[in-house]
Formats: sequence, structure tokens, C-alpha cells
Amino acid sequence: MDPTKDSNQTGERLSAESREPIRFAGTTLGDYGHICAFFHSPDEEYRALLPFIKKGLEHGEKAFHVVDPQLREEHLRRLRSVGIDAAAAEQSGQLELRNWQDVYLCDGHFDRNKTLALFKEVFDSAKQQGFPLTRSVAHMEWVPEDRTGVNDLVEFETRVNYFLPHYYRDPVICVYDLAKFGADVVIDIMRTHPMIILGGILQENPFFVPPDEFLYELRDREGGRTVASA
Repeated sequence: MDPTKDSNQTGERLSAESREPIRFAGTTLGDYGHICAFFHSPDEEYRALLPFIKKGLEHGEKAFHVVDPQLREEHLRRLRSVGIDAAAAEQSGQLELRNWQDVYLCDGHFDRNKTLALFKEVFDSAKQQGFPLTRSVAHMEWVPEDRTGVNDLVEFETRVNYFLPHYYRDPVICVYDLAKFGADVVIDIMRTHPMIILGGILQENPFFVPPDEFLYELRDREGGRTVASA
């Protein structure tokens, strides 16, 4: 058997599979890969995430996960529970598992521009390594509780919509624990994602606001707070 021919056939198969419609929570993603996933519990979260993660790995795609460092081992345990060889995937580079500090808080604080650049670098690097697609799962409970931190997060989320659909088809699942955010923050986060999952059901988000419009609203809010403070 010619190993080169076998390798080429495998690559062609994986490439063809990567062009299949991507499904998450029973719905085809279509052109919108920026998804806000609200969950009430870890069990509800992983029921939705694990099939999505496993399918991507089976298709030869890269998995990029950002987790709470205190829950890193629990995340790996969940992956193993559905038959994913997480250790082998990490060793090969197919699974890249990073802690919050390494992605969002590199210098001890959140810099939205650096974080956007990091995600672009991850997607581009994965393609250079031969992965047809990157499926990202990012847990977002790291955000500082003060309003400034929340505003920076919201602006980051809306700016993702500038580059993700135009340059990449890599899906990004932003995971939020509903118990850790107030209603006003949840509403803002909801409005920055074209797709949303609530109650385990994924759907196009009727509350989504285009980034130009949302950024204008954020600037208007900031101006109002500055005047009130003065």
C-alpha cells in the first residue's frame, strides 16, 4: 500500500467532511458561527457541547477550548466520558486547551484588541497546520464584575462579528453560566451574537444588533455616564 496515497485520501475525506453543514444543538449553523450559549448547569452545558466537540475531532478539525483553570480537569473528564482521547488530542495539537489567564487576562487585565488578535492567530495557525476548521468553545465567566470590565467584554463580543463571518467559517461558542451574570449583562451579551442557545435549543437571535449600531450605542452610554459623573 502506498502510504502517501492513503494519506491523501484521508485528507480529501476530512476536507470533504469539513465542508458538511456544522450542527450544534440540533440546528445547522449556516453562515453564523458566533454563538452565545446560555446554560443553567454544567450538565445542561455539556449535553449540548460534547456532540459538537466530538464530531469536529472526528472530522480532523482543531478544537480550541478556553476554561476556568479550576475546572480544567473536569473539562477533560467530560471529554473522556464520550470517548474522546483528550490526552492524545492534546499531544498531537488537535486539542488546544487554555486557561482564562492565557487568553483573556495575559497581562492581568482584559485587552479586547489583543484577545481578538489571539483568536485570529489561532485560526490562521490551525489552517497552516493543515486543520480544515477550528471549533472554539470559550467559557466566559472570567469577566470582572465591575461595569468597566463588562463593557469591555460586550465590546469585544460585538467586534468579533466584524471578522468572523467575513474571513473565517470557524464556529465560536461563547459559554455563559446564567447564575453568574445579572439580567442587564445577559441582555447585552445576547444582543452581540447572531445565534443563541437557550434551554438547549439553538436559533437565530431575533435580538441581535449589528456591530456598527451596537458600538454606537455603547459610545452613547459612555458619554451619558461621563456627563452624569461631571
